[in-house]
Amino acid sequence: MSELKELIQDKLSKESFSGNGSLKALSQKGLELFNEQGIPTVKHEEWKYTRISAVLNKDFSYAEGATAITAKDVEEFRLPGHEAANELVFVNGIYHAELSNIQSSVDELVILPLSEAVKGEYKTIVDANLGHSASYHKDGINALNNAFAYQGLFISVRKNKSVEHPLYCYYINDARTVNVLSQPRTLIHVAVNAEVTIVEEEVTIGTSDSFINKISEIVVEENAQVHLYKIQNEDSHSSCVKTTHVRQVGVSKVNSVTITLNGGVIRNNLNFILEAPGCESNMYGLYCVKGDTHVDNHTIVDNKMPNSLSNELYKGIIDENATAVFNGKIFVRQDAQKTNAYQSNKNILLSDTATVNTKPQLEIFADDVKCSHGCTIGRLDDEALFYLQSRGIGDKAAKALLLHAFAIEVLEKIELEPIRQYVDQIISERLDFEI
Repeated sequence: MSELKELIQDKLSKESFSGNGSLKALSQKGLELFNEQGIPTVKHEEWKYTRISAVLNKDFSYAEGATAITAKDVEEFRLPGHEAANELVFVNGIYHAELSNIQSSVDELVILPLSEAVKGEYKTIVDANLGHSASYHKDGINALNNAFAYQGLFISVRKNKSVEHPLYCYYINDARTVNVLSQPRTLIHVAVNAEVTIVEEEVTIGTSDSFINKISEIVVEENAQVHLYKIQNEDSHSSCVKTTHVRQVGVSKVNSVTITLNGGVIRNNLNFILEAPGCESNMYGLYCVKGDTHVDNHTIVDNKMPNSLSNELYKGIIDENATAVFNGKIFVRQDAQKTNAYQSNKNILLSDTATVNTKPQLEIFADDVKCSHGCTIGRLDDEALFYLQSRGIGDKAAKALLLHAFAIEVLEKIELEPIRQYVDQIISERLDFEI
């Protein structure tokens, strides 16, 4: 790990902490904390089941934004519905305007380097929100991304605007010649009465190892709505830590769906901080993994004000040697009376060597709330399987039918039709199910 520290320090010394004000302070503090704590190990309670240090204990190169990635490369992995989407392309963690395609006008959507946003019209927003996730993730991996925040991107959805074209964000690692470490960073501001749909996908080009350490911080103002979809379907040599930190600072609604299909070691941190009365937060996840894929979903819902509602449903289908972790925390603070918070994690194991660790948690400091949590781990329902077989459906088709029915409850939460069909097709092929 000392090699990684030297690599990071060498990179940052050349950059001389670009930026100013809050951005510079965040970078400096991030480096200091990373040097102090390093990459978390399994001795860290929050990383007990995910050996991220083993993934990073390799000869990585710190990714530079400028590579030989071309528009033709991007063409190969564009998502369905891209014709009607704003496409934002990040190469090795850095936003590339020349590879991106922005269809919305500046009256709806503003895209700026963080280093510019922190100096101009959006300075107050950046100063108030950038780095807020660090108060919930006090570890070296979060600090490492903070150290490189000056390379990040600022996105603002303007007041009273519903962005017609969804934002498709492609995070590409160019691993054709070396092992690549990248650190994308975005701060997204959704203004009063605004609405936006965001779709995220990671892509690795090449066969060397790649690692994405990504943080997205999203600020949601009064009467705003956000629909957030994440698709993870990489090869086994591609690993990531993705932190999505949502602050609902006005009464607002946010829907999030995370789909994990394949990859190396995958850690998803998803935080919802409900800072206004009457917020609604929906968190859905489906992991359908096999091989040696490891997926770890860590979620936090922090209810700070009264009369809010949160729904959380994560489902897992784990096969072969794959492992899954679910760790969900719900905090209900003393002022958050009349909170309704629900959390459920359900898992089906398809092999004797598949593993799942699940840990739902509630911490309640208010006395007038409705909260529930629960988890299940099991195999396919024998009675349901027998019922289908007794009606002439073969064993393989009956299992596929039951698994697809298990997954569909999460898939139907994807409101963007081309993306829902795309994900459903992949899962159906995985299950050998005809849709």
